[in-house]
Order: sequence, then C-alpha cells, then structure tokens
Amino acid sequence: MVDKYLRALGETLLMVSSACLVVFAAGMALAIVLTLSAPGGLRPRPRLYRALSALVNTFRSIPFIILLVAMLPVTRLIVGTTMGTWAAVVPLSVHLIPFFARIAQVSLNEIDPGLIEAARAMGCRRWHIVRHVLLPEALPGIVGGATVSVIAMIGSSAMAGAVGAGGLGDLAIRYGYERYETAVMFNVIAILVALVTLVQFGGERLARRFDHKR
Repeated sequence: MVDKYLRALGETLLMVSSACLVVFAAGMALAIVLTLSAPGGLRPRPRLYRALSALVNTFRSIPFIILLVAMLPVTRLIVGTTMGTWAAVVPLSVHLIPFFARIAQVSLNEIDPGLIEAARAMGCRRWHIVRHVLLPEALPGIVGGATVSVIAMIGSSAMAGAVGAGGLGDLAIRYGYERYETAVMFNVIAILVALVTLVQFGGERLARRFDHKR
C-alpha cells in the first residue's frame, strides 16, 4: 500500500509542478499587460484592459469541477486524452492562470507611484520600469500570491482525481470512498495537509526574504 501512496503523491507533484510552470508564466504576463493597459497605467489601453479583465473575471467565476468537464474536448485536442496526470494539467492551468494573474496585478498596483514617476523622470523606458521597479518592488506580494495559487492547485488536483486524473484525490476516491477504506481517506488528508503546510511555510519564508522593507 505504501507504493500506492508514493505513486499517488508523485502524480500529484507532477500535476502541480507542471501546471505551476504554465500558470506562473502566463499569469505573470497577463498581470503585466493588465497593469500597463489599465487607466492610469504606463500604456493605457482601456478596451484591451476591459476585455482582458472581463475574461479573467469570467474564468475565475467558473467552479473547477465544471471547468474540468467543459474543457474535456480542449484537453483531448491538446494532450490527446482526457484521462491521466497530463490531461489534468490543462484545466488546472486554465483555472489558476486568471486567479494568479489577478493577485499579481494587485501586487503590481500597490507600488508607490512616486517610484514610477522617478524612474520615468530618469528617462527609463516602460519595460525598464517593469523590470527594475515594478517586479522587484512587487516580488514579496507576487511570491505570496504564488503560494496561495500552489495551495489552491493542490486542492484542485485532488478534485481532478474524481475524473481519473490520478494522484492523491484518485487514491482517496477509489479506496477511501468506493471501497470504504476509511484509513486511506484519512491518510490522504494527512498527506495533503502536510503538503499544504510545507508550501505555506516555504512561501512565507521566501516572501520575507524578498521583502526589503523589513
């Protein structure tokens, strides 16, 4: 039985880590575009901002289990199957990209406008301001948002086990629920709690390290 726990944990970690790469890259890019194109931003584009903001709000409002089922044709098109660990990466990424993007956008918007004006007065270009002012100053908040996103992803990956994605959720359903092996259910819960606690602890330490205001 230990082998089953290890295999399920490995599948969950693979699911989460693969989705994290997509979520952090795409979500950060989306957050930067939203920040720059917002009214009062470095490059205001009201129509683009409203369209992207509406898209983010729409996907954030869809429960993951519904999105998981609705995206089955897209998942099959991209991965070639709707079952297994890799198939779960697609809906996980789509679900968490707008979530992380909005958190990162809030962190970017909290930067002191005086710093941005000082950089502009020195003749810095937009992308120099983004790279050398916005991102470094917002990094603690972005790391905190990434931590919350990873924790949400762990929970969603367990939910994806309900449709054959594998991982700890699949183990809990197949053995803990369908076969009435209560011990398996509690063991999976304990592993998930430990995993979330580890991520939270690591994220908080990393955020404190990047926070130069402390």
